[in-house]
Amino acid sequence: MKLHFRSLVSIALSAALLLGCVGCGGAPKAATTITVWTYYSGDQLTSFNELVDEFNSTVGQEKHIVVKSSSQGSVTDLETNVLAAAKGEVGAAALPNIYSGYADMAYDLDQLGEVVDLAPYLTDKEKAAYVDGFLKEGDLMNNGELKVFPVAKSTELFYLNATDWAPFAAATGVTYDDLATVEGVTEAAHKYYDWTDAQTDTPNDGKAFFGRDALANYLFCGAQELGVTIFDAENGVMTLNLDKDVMRKLWDNYYVPFLKGWFGASGRFRSDDVKTGNLLSYVGSSSSSTFFPKQVLTSDTESHDIEIAVLPCPSFSGCAPVAAQQGAGMIVTKGTDAQIEASVEFLKWFTQPENNIAFSVSSGYLPVTHAAASLDAIRSSGLELSDSITTVLGLSLNAVENDHLYTTHAFPEGSTARNKLQYAMEDAAEADRATVEERIAAGQTPEEAEAEFLTDDYFDQWYEATRTTLEAFAG
Repeated sequence: MKLHFRSLVSIALSAALLLGCVGCGGAPKAATTITVWTYYSGDQLTSFNELVDEFNSTVGQEKHIVVKSSSQGSVTDLETNVLAAAKGEVGAAALPNIYSGYADMAYDLDQLGEVVDLAPYLTDKEKAAYVDGFLKEGDLMNNGELKVFPVAKSTELFYLNATDWAPFAAATGVTYDDLATVEGVTEAAHKYYDWTDAQTDTPNDGKAFFGRDALANYLFCGAQELGVTIFDAENGVMTLNLDKDVMRKLWDNYYVPFLKGWFGASGRFRSDDVKTGNLLSYVGSSSSSTFFPKQVLTSDTESHDIEIAVLPCPSFSGCAPVAAQQGAGMIVTKGTDAQIEASVEFLKWFTQPENNIAFSVSSGYLPVTHAAASLDAIRSSGLELSDSITTVLGLSLNAVENDHLYTTHAFPEGSTARNKLQYAMEDAAEADRATVEERIAAGQTPEEAEAEFLTDDYFDQWYEATRTTLEAFAG
């Protein structure tokens, strides 16, 4: 029976539970209600809510637990609302019992004394059921605690508009194999810009080929591939390793092609840019696969259908691949014993293989237990798998099994430091590209317009300013 059908039945049953549960003596027993805040949207939110409904109508009904979930918008919105609630700010809602969060978000709240260590609530056998790296991410201080409970993980993949790629590939000889490395993507983007520029009589109107949803992942994982841990955090203290040669390599394969118009970013997400025809490809979370468009809008009134191609995330040539380990876990906040125990009961249920797989198939996230984290287990679930989800989950699981997984460790204001690094390069690329476009429109050649930004001195200035900013977060 499909999940969405089960949820229809569960709504009626969970409603009855809200009125009170009958104990063995016939007296009503009040249910323990717990609130969950997430940043899920679209298919992810629908799938999560269906599972919440199913829990309420089964285990929740049996154990007198009611789960109420709500999406707070983006991850940033969620973090802002959680901290406001924890600090008791005027107008803030009550702190939820559970919220979706990363290690940095858990660390900030933990410093306020609001996070529960979940390690004592799991037996050794239960802990062994989870993928080791996923549990380790929740051990903020490397002391055996579990402050972030893994529920769904993701990594990054390369998404491509295969339909509009085909004529370009046929004309230039570029193949999917060329997209396996960061350098190969940069060169393909150069060729795509030149090829699209040649399609019109207007000079310098080539199109961008590629973009990134999370530039910070490129910077951290790229640096790892090149042998450097930029934020080397241990027990809440960060040591900054902003190697200049490594940063130049990262600069040359993002800032420079962005400056030249080979890379781009205009919509809120890069899937939006594919939909409008402003990009042909991007690297994004495996969980973003459900947002890849089925059509490209060529004008206000015209569109055409496209097919998706999903490939492994590119790595630097000659380097062992490093895959981003992402996907927020669940953080349980301080409450009554009944609320904490009810929260743990729900999280254990949610990560049972059959439930975790159901969420994965609907959302593109990865299951977090050994029993569920395989394509065979997912196929054996009996759930309907689209070709694209099968590819996404297969490539993601392969990355988890064979690549080095990387996630930044927690330290004070870690998420702020991460954003500072990302926006240092992202903002510079976007602002300088806008200046180049203005200069070209005013009559300069691309070479003249770009020259100021392609010098060693310009990179050195950017590097020193960025290093100074980030040193403020180091211990």
